[in-house]
Amino acid sequence: MDEQTGRDEPREQPEQQEQPEQREQREHPERQERPEQRDLLAAVHRLAWAGTGELRCEAAGHPAGHVCLPAPSDPTGLAALRTALSGRYGRPRNLAMDGYADPTATWRTGAPLLAPFGARLVEMRAWSHGDRWIGCGTARSADGIRPVVLVAEGRDPVAELAEGSSWLDGVVAVTGWDVSGARTVDWAAVEARIGTALPGDYKHLVELFWDGAFDDYLQIHVPGARFAHADIVRDTEWLSAWATAQGSDLWRPYELYPAPGGLLQWGSTEQADQFFWLTEGADPDRWPVLVTEDVPDSWVRFDGTTTEFVYRMLTDRQHPFSTARYFDTHWFESYASED
Repeated sequence: MDEQTGRDEPREQPEQQEQPEQREQREHPERQERPEQRDLLAAVHRLAWAGTGELRCEAAGHPAGHVCLPAPSDPTGLAALRTALSGRYGRPRNLAMDGYADPTATWRTGAPLLAPFGARLVEMRAWSHGDRWIGCGTARSADGIRPVVLVAEGRDPVAELAEGSSWLDGVVAVTGWDVSGARTVDWAAVEARIGTALPGDYKHLVELFWDGAFDDYLQIHVPGARFAHADIVRDTEWLSAWATAQGSDLWRPYELYPAPGGLLQWGSTEQADQFFWLTEGADPDRWPVLVTEDVPDSWVRFDGTTTEFVYRMLTDRQHPFSTARYFDTHWFESYASED
């Protein structure tokens, strides 16, 4: 108490603890989405969808087939935009760096993004979205090096499929996926740990696409996935341990692998749909696909390969788990980190 005023002296207020979101904003301001960035992302997304008509750029001297958009004026804004685009459209392809463009780029791998700038291009990251390309980078101008953002037309990838192409070829085409980043997987070690051979087309699918989801819906379970539930090895081991301790009642009338003819999971969705192989018979290439939704007795059987299932899901409006009913173009969102 203050002897002169007779009032209690103010107590020292405890220091407020910094919240995680406040710390994120302080340490990484480049990750914060600005109003102008939201508007730019909305414009990119609108132009990237099919049905928006022919793309024509208003910049002087630019060819038709693309639209340049107002780009962030500072490096921090450009980095934040790249991060946001990767969050929406997956891992980008690097088409140009330090003024050197990829000489192998084609219409299927992002070449339409290079044409407007020619030798002035400094760097360019590319994202595929159906039959269109999204680009973000820098180019030389009279005022120095400036950021550039554009959406460009590609070609209908499915129309280019050769007769006799595989279901996997169809999946690659319909998503416009860049297969140059294919991975090598030690399948002998993976199959030894799981305890069975796996379908050959699934293994090729994993090598080309790796960890991620088709149409932001069907996540493929792969060895070494970032999250344990999507790692086919760890998830199979966990489900096996669960079934041993608790039984397989949740999957009636089936049992879980490693029971003979049991269910082995290879995919899932955020909506709790589960995608399995029914491991009946010695040839994994002939295993049917079984899918269950998050409701009792909702099993759907598909007598075909994994890649046929995925392709039909992306393209057939009558498929029971079709995304073609909701999207005109299709994509694969990679969950793998950039190298």
